[in-house]
Amino acid sequence: MEHIYLDNAATTPMAPEVVATMTEQMTNDFGNASSTHYFGRQARMVLDASRHTIAQSIHAKDDEIIFTSGGSESDNTAIIQTALAHQDQGRHIISTAVEHPAVLKSLAYLADLGFEITYLPVDETNHIDLADFKAALRPDTILVTIMMGNNETGARMPIHEIGQLLKAHPAVFHTDAVQAYGLVPIDVEADHIDLLSTSAHKINGPKFIGFLYAREGLNFLPLIKGGEQEHKRRAGTENIPAIAGFAKAVALIDDETRHKRQLKYAQFKQQIIDYLTKHQLNFSVNGTLEATELQHVFNLWIKGVPTDVLQMNLDLAGFAVSGGSACTAGSLEPSHVLTAMFGAHSPQVAQSIRISFGVQTTTAAIDAFCQALVDSVQKYFEQQARKI
Repeated sequence: MEHIYLDNAATTPMAPEVVATMTEQMTNDFGNASSTHYFGRQARMVLDASRHTIAQSIHAKDDEIIFTSGGSESDNTAIIQTALAHQDQGRHIISTAVEHPAVLKSLAYLADLGFEITYLPVDETNHIDLADFKAALRPDTILVTIMMGNNETGARMPIHEIGQLLKAHPAVFHTDAVQAYGLVPIDVEADHIDLLSTSAHKINGPKFIGFLYAREGLNFLPLIKGGEQEHKRRAGTENIPAIAGFAKAVALIDDETRHKRQLKYAQFKQQIIDYLTKHQLNFSVNGTLEATELQHVFNLWIKGVPTDVLQMNLDLAGFAVSGGSACTAGSLEPSHVLTAMFGAHSPQVAQSIRISFGVQTTTAAIDAFCQALVDSVQKYFEQQARKI
């Protein structure tokens, strides 16, 4: 049986070029980038070149890029360490109800320390209202952390507008761009972003490597303490093969590539909608189909069919989809994103699946998935009818 992967919001397969780059680095440039001898200098050259490639991708300066172990560490560092460094100026933080667990749990930790968190609500399209943000902003607000794109529905948040509103405010602006990086253009200067988190494995790079962009001059305390790597902002010997692989994955994505992928993924969404409509499946889109959204994420309410049942049946048929964030997929808790959108007792919360596309996804794969989805739903209702 062929297995088709449609869970790219959780992770992506490494590009062959990334594998080749990492293999070369592991074979030839094994030195410690902090060493001053030949082997160390070779590793340092790779580190510096990779940092430059990545900095250019978001219009940042090279020394504003801090390599981390991934999105969770970047989020934890940006949120917790910034709050602790600025707590003498205030203890109020603004976020949203639909952030990634790496953000929400960092905020929960700060709340236990006495910080006050305002969680902005979202509407049924998973967007915040800028009026709510303006109303929440206070003189003692020290940090705003709002994701760039949602990992369960693909909703884009108004990052540029928030950045403009914060220009005249001392609050630090952080955005979790893990799901958006590589799919939409990012300009930290134009958007007035102070801190930005990413992870390589979402863009066909290696796992356990990411970066935190930190605006030059921004005051925050290092989370990982030890040596003086990453300009004394993140201790630990740099993982040169993974960093080089990350840079290669970034180099493979230019503006034209991003645009073409967004168009292709939007076509996949329409292909699914057309097929399900033709076969009279009772479904609804969680979110919107606006072109400005992250097109690789598609969340569907399959009315009347429990998420876990549908996900299991699709898996048995050879299709990998999810019920929400991969970081909470092992939990019995309902999606906090769909709960925030529709309410805890809405059927969408327990009857929705997330489909997410990647560079390897084909039209034929989507056709096969649609057929399997319709078959799985029909099978479920037939089984339910026999129980009556």
